[in-house]
Amino acid sequence: MITLWHNPRCSKSRQTLAIIDTSGTAVTVRRYLEDPPSLAELEAARSALGCRPIEMMRSNEAQFKELGLRKDSDDGQLMQAMADAPILIERPIAFKGTKAIIGRPPEAVNDLLSE
Repeated sequence: MITLWHNPRCSKSRQTLAIIDTSGTAVTVRRYLEDPPSLAELEAARSALGCRPIEMMRSNEAQFKELGLRKDSDDGQLMQAMADAPILIERPIAFKGTKAIIGRPPEAVNDLLSE
């Protein structure tokens, strides 16, 4: 079973979902803009991804700059910004067990599918 934080307006997110569907793997889709993850869920995602918060953010989003964020901002500030403004979360993020990947490129999801 894979859980996908999905934005249907994003082509990479749609492509990642298509790869999962084609594989026949069960998937739960979470439209994270409509059902935003909590700060605790974001921390769990960061842990599963094994990355710094900035690596799971869309730093080119206008809101990133509007909030006064920078790539070297404090990790706690970046995590809270994603909790407050889920548009800042890089998409899509796929989860399986204790592992996660960012679907950029969409084919990165194959690493989870092969487990």
